[in-house]
Amino acid sequence: MLTGHFALAVGLHDALAAGAGERGGARIVALTSGAHMNSPVVFDDIHFDRRAYDPQLAYGQSKTANSLFAVEATRRWADDGIVANAVNPGGVSTGLQRDFTPQMKAYLDRQEAAGVFTYKSVQQGAATTLVAATAPELAHSGGHYLDDGNESETVPDDVGLLGNSHAVKQWALDSDAAQRLWRVSLDLTR
Repeated sequence: MLTGHFALAVGLHDALAAGAGERGGARIVALTSGAHMNSPVVFDDIHFDRRAYDPQLAYGQSKTANSLFAVEATRRWADDGIVANAVNPGGVSTGLQRDFTPQMKAYLDRQEAAGVFTYKSVQQGAATTLVAATAPELAHSGGHYLDDGNESETVPDDVGLLGNSHAVKQWALDSDAAQRLWRVSLDLTR
């Protein structure tokens, strides 16, 4: 599991809190993905030590973790003037795909053909990040999952992938899982 972004945010907490006092609030934007629907954070085997490694499940778990980070960072830091929101930029055709295996590319092609997502331009992909970073209504409100500039509908964990996947599974907003992941992340970064 990747913890660099977590360590960076924790390391910046004091500066964010000081800046929040000066400007009336500080915001963290955590990038997630509709791929979060592929996996919750599997605490019993977070590093795929006992199960076969699957890059789609690992990516999904990491994107769920980013959403859970936003939930817990807001719970812990809102009184310091810091809120965090998770943003799904959507499928954006960037250099990220250059290292995909043929199987991964085929999987994404099937997902696009099925209407699960449509590739966006870089500008379209950045739009929701800008909403999370600048919208007045989110200045003091965090722990949300945003997609296409709006807060997403929460769906049960047993729902499969949805066309256009403008939804968030409950596991990506679960406050108990968010607190547990925070503790695990602290242990991993100490």
